[in-house]
Amino acid sequence: MANIHTPIPNLKLNDGHSIPMLGYGTGTAWYKTGDESKLDQACIDSTKTAIKLGYHHLDGAEIYKTETELGTAIKQSGVAREKLFITTKVLPNIADIPSAIATSLKKLQIDYVDLYLIHAPFFSESKADQQAKWKQMEQVKASGLARSIGVSNYLPQHLETILEICTTPPAINQIEFHPYLQHPDLLKYHREKGIATAAYGPLTAVTKGAGGPADDLLAALAKKYAVSPGEVCLRWCIDQDIVAITTSGKEQRLSDYLRAMTFKLTPNEIKELNEAGSKKNLRGFWKHKFDADDFS
Repeated sequence: MANIHTPIPNLKLNDGHSIPMLGYGTGTAWYKTGDESKLDQACIDSTKTAIKLGYHHLDGAEIYKTETELGTAIKQSGVAREKLFITTKVLPNIADIPSAIATSLKKLQIDYVDLYLIHAPFFSESKADQQAKWKQMEQVKASGLARSIGVSNYLPQHLETILEICTTPPAINQIEFHPYLQHPDLLKYHREKGIATAAYGPLTAVTKGAGGPADDLLAALAKKYAVSPGEVCLRWCIDQDIVAITTSGKEQRLSDYLRAMTFKLTPNEIKELNEAGSKKNLRGFWKHKFDADDFS
């Protein structure tokens, strides 16, 4: 297995827990639009393959409707619970977060998650609502049902609302992040406040951004390091202390992604990729919720 020689590094969070810097996501490719009760065997099999390859950071969400598949894969994998880092997120059932986490844990067939996130701030424009929900997240953590708590798709103003009243600050904010969506202001805010950053859609510049200003540089770096442009994008995240969440249904591709652990970009290469990527703005997800400039 590739990662025996090149283990996935961990990032220390502000609450003392550590998160593996490469995770396997059960959204995007596996997101269900239909009946949640119809199990997707391909999702189960691919998640088991990912675990077998060494992806012990598994990222789910109630909105994906694949928590049962993720739980089944975890159970069938034979890997001890304490060796896994499991994330899920709340949004459809945010009206009652304690009930939502109980439902998620039942589907996942586990006693706790390592990370529980509010999937997006769009559930309410009310500052009081945003703050009340964070207080419920703190209760979930205090009860031991989640080791760490955080958010996803939050902007600085949403984070500020939480930080005004929190006892426990968000450990992480999971955002769409890739060379064509770099959020320098948000990342600066995260660093100032001690909030970690996780990237979903880290391969978007390669999968949806063809013809962009970073393409030639990604190709050149891929050639230099004998990897794919996608693996360069994963390494680019990790080298900036950003957790990367990716997915695939193909075993070979998942195995190849682990090559991102075998090399490091130089500071100058990171700078060049940042500069080239910043010439284009591309959002692959949640497009209906953001103005183009919100996360620039």
